[in-house]
Amino acid sequence: MDYLPLFYKVDGRRVLLVGGGQVALRKAKFLLRAHAKLKLVAVEMCSELEVLLKDEAHEVFLRPYQSSDINKVSLIIAATNDLELNQLIAEDADKLNIPVNVVDQPKLCSFIFPAVVDRSPLLVAVSSGGNSPVLARLLRSRLETFIPSGYGALAVFLGGFRDKVKNKINSFSARMRFWENVINGPAAELLLAGKAEQAESLVETMLKGFDKEAFLQGEVYLVGAGPGDPDLLTFRALRLMQQADVVLYDRLVSPEILNMTRQDAEKIHVGKQREKHTMEQGEISSLLVTLAKSGKRVLRLKGGDPFIFGRGGEEIEQLAVAKIPFQVVPGITAASGCSSYAGIPLTHRDYAQSVTFVTGHMKNNQCDLDWDNLVQVSQTVVIYMGLISLPFICEQLIKHGRASVTPIALIQQGTTPKQKIYVGTLESLPDIIQANDVQAPTLIIVGEVVALHEKLAWQ
Repeated sequence: MDYLPLFYKVDGRRVLLVGGGQVALRKAKFLLRAHAKLKLVAVEMCSELEVLLKDEAHEVFLRPYQSSDINKVSLIIAATNDLELNQLIAEDADKLNIPVNVVDQPKLCSFIFPAVVDRSPLLVAVSSGGNSPVLARLLRSRLETFIPSGYGALAVFLGGFRDKVKNKINSFSARMRFWENVINGPAAELLLAGKAEQAESLVETMLKGFDKEAFLQGEVYLVGAGPGDPDLLTFRALRLMQQADVVLYDRLVSPEILNMTRQDAEKIHVGKQREKHTMEQGEISSLLVTLAKSGKRVLRLKGGDPFIFGRGGEEIEQLAVAKIPFQVVPGITAASGCSSYAGIPLTHRDYAQSVTFVTGHMKNNQCDLDWDNLVQVSQTVVIYMGLISLPFICEQLIKHGRASVTPIALIQQGTTPKQKIYVGTLESLPDIIQANDVQAPTLIIVGEVVALHEKLAWQ
């Protein structure tokens, strides 16, 4: 982050605003919404500013800016079209460590104004770091459409119960879950429907009947994170990612996706790589049980889909034996995501009427697959984890009857900005890969559909 997001209380504080035009007017209106006391300095000011600042709480000086104007102010906003003056104001502010904003000159700013969705006391701020205020405003307008206007009243309502809930529920985790039940349940719906008394009565009832053990029951969320692009996450996956207390994640989960989990959640890397396991599979399954039994909501975050070469079935088997509640959220598997981003349809009326998924992972230097089935015509074969075994796979497919000129593609880091696609034949691709620095994760697609890549590629 280039800027630290925070909310600054200016209620009753003196804020210096230099400038008297329309830009200064907009800044003044924004500051007055937060109940600031303005000190305006300008050679002249527009009539709207004059009306806006007629209250005696504000100070107006119709004269040029003086360096002494920054004394005893909490914030400074320079809203003039004089570049030299703006530079001077920024330098004066810097000398006294007073936060300063220079309109449309982000390099001179020690703070910037975000675009704001105002559901006071609930505020949502959006910033582009000064790079594109228009983009920030566009995103704000989209947020405006799906944040109900009643959320401000809901925030006030919840604030009225904070002390009661804190006195009744000592555990932080239990309190958090209590609030989540209130916000996601009928009490919040009643409040938003204008039935405040009924909502209050329901929350009181929930508080009186509070059962710590029930609230602290652990649970596991087995979630597929998809092949890499964060846009391919499901809504349900994102919701569970943001409410988990602990995250166990694989090597294939990108930092961008991991950053979408709850910021204060404990994060444990349990990724496995060829001949290098951070944690053995049995240890992972046992850890899920241990964490859930301690009352944690545990997110098991896996690349792709947890039930397609993800060993998710093994993990929930142990959860079922231990009677741990769990949910499974499917993800877009690599075969689907990577082939789509590469412009290679896995089935096509003219080329392939079936598709087979296999793993190319080698054990004891062997890749034991049903080769006779994999060489059948009119089918596409998708091979997961086949980078190391690619030469052996191509050799065996040719040996068992697949034509050596059969098209084959290897997709590296599919669906991400680092995606690379290598296309060849069963005979030529191993040499192509050997000549390039190809890194996992990769996906291999074998079949006539690969010939469509050049025509259908869109990424």
